[in-house]
Amino acid sequence: MEHFSWFTLLNLIEHDHMLGAVLVLLMLTAIGFVLRSKLSAESAVIPDSNISFSNFFQIIGLDFLFDIFENIFGSKEKAKKYFPLLAGSFFFILFLNLLGVVPGFLPPTGTLNTTLAFGILIFVLYNYYGFKEHGISYLKQFAGPVLFLAPLMIIIEIISHLVRPISLSLRLFMNVTGDHMVLGVFTNLTHLIVPAIFVGLGIFVSFLQAFIFTVLSAIYIALAEAHTH
Repeated sequence: MEHFSWFTLLNLIEHDHMLGAVLVLLMLTAIGFVLRSKLSAESAVIPDSNISFSNFFQIIGLDFLFDIFENIFGSKEKAKKYFPLLAGSFFFILFLNLLGVVPGFLPPTGTLNTTLAFGILIFVLYNYYGFKEHGISYLKQFAGPVLFLAPLMIIIEIISHLVRPISLSLRLFMNVTGDHMVLGVFTNLTHLIVPAIFVGLGIFVSFLQAFIFTVLSAIYIALAEAHTH
């Protein structure tokens, strides 16, 4: 019977997308508990003077993302309602992407199974919120505004909605995979200076793709809940 070793576990994480995702999930969960216990009433109002996880999540989450969600949904109440889902998706995807910047590690978003799961989840949720908001009348948006064009519009709308999770997953998968491949190639060719440039590019792409996925998800939910179709 083989004995447990941290080297074996690290080697598995480096080559297994799912284990990498579990690692990121556990890390974010731990950070969440730490921040929750740390942010007292006073510290929630007065930010830390030094660079910290609290400042990072507050600036990116509360200040940056929340303002965007408020603009998309048109109200602060709706932004608060969907903030846990959307901000959680953003940070989860962001750190999954960033794992690929670490030498030797594979980004979990570099496999289509992972990104397609994200896309299908958003597809199911925004349709659920649409039915929850409108009831069976949610289906009216598929018929379009003109009755005689309804048969054509139904086909177009169904195709459009089915393409959404596919486009979400493919966009994230291809950009992260391409960036990881470029970083790997230049790291093998030159081990100094040039790889650092592509590490910076990889970090930028990680942020950008997580942001695009999150914003599109918010737009789909807002469209599903909108009362003007």
